[in-house]
Amino acid sequence: MIVKNASTKNYSKKKENKSVKKVITIALLASFASMNIMPVLAVENNNISTASPKQFKSMVKKNKKTKNSDEYKFAYVNMNWWDNFNDDLLNSYIEKAVLNNYDLKMASINVEEYYQNVRNQFANELPSATVGGAPAFLKMPGKTSTEMSFAVPAMVSYEADIFLKNRDKTKAVKKLYEGSKLDERAAYISIASAVGTTYLNIIKLDKTIELQEQIVNSRQNIYDLMLVRNREGLTSTADTIKANKSLVQGQTDLIELKKQREQLLHQFCVLLGESPENAHSIERTSLDNLNYELAVPSQIPSEIITQRPDYVRAELMVEKAGIDVRVAKKEFLPSINILGLALFNAGDIGSVFTTKNMLMGLAGGIMAPLFTGGSLTANLRLKKATYERVLQDYYKTNLTAIQEVNDALVAAKLDKDKMAQTMKQAELEKSDYKYNEHKYNEGTISKLDLIQYHENLLTIDKLVAQQKVECMVDAIGLYKATGSKPYDYVN
Repeated sequence: MIVKNASTKNYSKKKENKSVKKVITIALLASFASMNIMPVLAVENNNISTASPKQFKSMVKKNKKTKNSDEYKFAYVNMNWWDNFNDDLLNSYIEKAVLNNYDLKMASINVEEYYQNVRNQFANELPSATVGGAPAFLKMPGKTSTEMSFAVPAMVSYEADIFLKNRDKTKAVKKLYEGSKLDERAAYISIASAVGTTYLNIIKLDKTIELQEQIVNSRQNIYDLMLVRNREGLTSTADTIKANKSLVQGQTDLIELKKQREQLLHQFCVLLGESPENAHSIERTSLDNLNYELAVPSQIPSEIITQRPDYVRAELMVEKAGIDVRVAKKEFLPSINILGLALFNAGDIGSVFTTKNMLMGLAGGIMAPLFTGGSLTANLRLKKATYERVLQDYYKTNLTAIQEVNDALVAAKLDKDKMAQTMKQAELEKSDYKYNEHKYNEGTISKLDLIQYHENLLTIDKLVAQQKVECMVDAIGLYKATGSKPYDYVN
């Protein structure tokens, strides 16, 4: 019979405890190597921020005065340019649309989404750390008692970006973010142009409806006179029917004009971010009081397209596609990963964070693609093809931008010339009416003839109103085609 002394018993107990801790350590290492435990804090935020989108330092210069303001939005639409219409109501509607239009709000939110994508990608350039806690009860084979264990594992992993692959990926996502800001700017210019164009067309319809009502009254007078003359046998029934048809057509045209105005008012309310039910509360000036003072430039150099948001965005997308090709090439290179691990494990929670209960490890590894079924090669060819397509889109955007600027400039010039001719025609028609009015007073022409001459004058006035608004809409078209700054590069 062999009897163990006390020291031998204590040594055996310590050895058993070490074995238990070793088993627990290995089990925890295996479990935490395959999972991440991270603390999560959810905070409810009922206040949606309307501040300007965040920027990277490398993208813009900080301006404390404009931080958390909407000033950049008004810079997008170039509010100073709209002063050329000398209409405070129009300026107020542009400002209201900038702040309340839902398409513009979505464009700004889209910028925020791309910004968060950049932050998400940038996180891949940094080490990641996880920490957790794992209390456990264990019963070893051959033992009747259970062991209590407390473990606190912590892991740090990092991909050494010696080939700058992750840096290039972040740069590519930044290009998309910068492109989203240009899309936002284009949206603001487009909505401001739509507000201005719709407002002017409503004013034109106000004037046209006013003149059309006078035309309908004139045709009603003509028809009434024709009925009297027909009863007296001075006018044929065919001429009377013709006068009635002209009256009905004038009334139909008046209804159509009113329908168009109602629809434009509804559209205008939506552009302002308001309910169409507010259409009848929309204030506007009259066409006669609208004083437009902006002259049409004689020429605009093609370099002005470089300030258009779509042109700048096309350039960014070419740069982004080039970065994607570079990243696709780096996918063939090996990746180097570094892993650090610390594990605190003890039988009681009070002694967990002690050096004798701590296990630490540091490891590194290099992994290179050996066989991927041709996916890396296909991805590289895909990115190269995408680059070529984006490059061709850039060339097309360049030509399209020049075409739109030239079209807008030609329309503004020729419509201005046409307006001048129409004004001459209106002056001649006015002089003709005064001459025939004098003849009517002398009794040389009938009232029926005078009413017809007056309708001719009203018709030419409608044409003047239409072309006056066309010239102003052409100016807005030039404003939009040049990226809201049509006169910055005028020679």
